[in-house]
Amino acid sequence: MKLLLKILLFTILVPGTVAVYIPILITHGKSISTHPESTTVGILLLGIGVFIYIWTVWDFAIIGKGTPLTIDAPKQLVARGLYRYTRNPMYTGVILVILGWAGVFTDKWLLVYAMGVGIAVHLFVVLYEEPKLEELFGKEYIAYRRSVGRWAPRNRGI
Repeated sequence: MKLLLKILLFTILVPGTVAVYIPILITHGKSISTHPESTTVGILLLGIGVFIYIWTVWDFAIIGKGTPLTIDAPKQLVARGLYRYTRNPMYTGVILVILGWAGVFTDKWLLVYAMGVGIAVHLFVVLYEEPKLEELFGKEYIAYRRSVGRWAPRNRGI
């Protein structure tokens, strides 16, 4: 129960702020797009992004016995589920949610915001998170990093 509360608090404070609260501020006063294609794609991206986030948080809690918060990181390296294909699916899910809002509201500023979030996340991953994970999990993380792409799946000769 304590783990669930920590994950819920993290979700509200971090991804909730980045992917919900700030996009609401950016689109304040705008109405939903009048272009059904844009709205449909937006809703689809929102749904996929939320699904990815929930799946990855579940794996962090069940497999890793921890939270997405770096100071309360999983106790075991999570390399299953979506983490078998890319090292950062949770961030991808959050960015898809922002892109979904951009489609729902046809708001170019949300596209700019999504790009800014993507750059910030990339820098955070490269400069802090990857060195921290290597420190926490050592050779296991180094081997994982060699075999799984940071943002896109690697061709495994399938």
